[in-house]
Amino acid sequence: MRLMEMFNEAIPGYQDLESDNSKPKWKESRKTKLTLRQIRKLRKMMDVRNFERKKHLKKVHEQYGQTAPAAGAPA
Repeated sequence: MRLMEMFNEAIPGYQDLESDNSKPKWKESRKTKLTLRQIRKLRKMMDVRNFERKKHLKKVHEQYGQTAPAAGAPA
C-alpha cells in the first residue's frame, strides 16, 4: 500500500469487500485455502501493478535519465 492510497478515495475495482471471506474463527489455527478464482484475481492484480510500476519507471527515466548527445554536435 502506498501512503497516498490512505488519503485518496479508493479506486473502484481494487478491493471487493463482498468477496472478503477470510475472517478467522475463534481458536481456529488453520490457514484459509485460496480458490482458483482468488489466485487468478491475485495474478491479475500483480500484472496490473507491474504494468503501472514499469510505466512509472519509464516516466522517471525520461525525466532524470541522461540525454544522448546530438549526432553533429561537438562533444
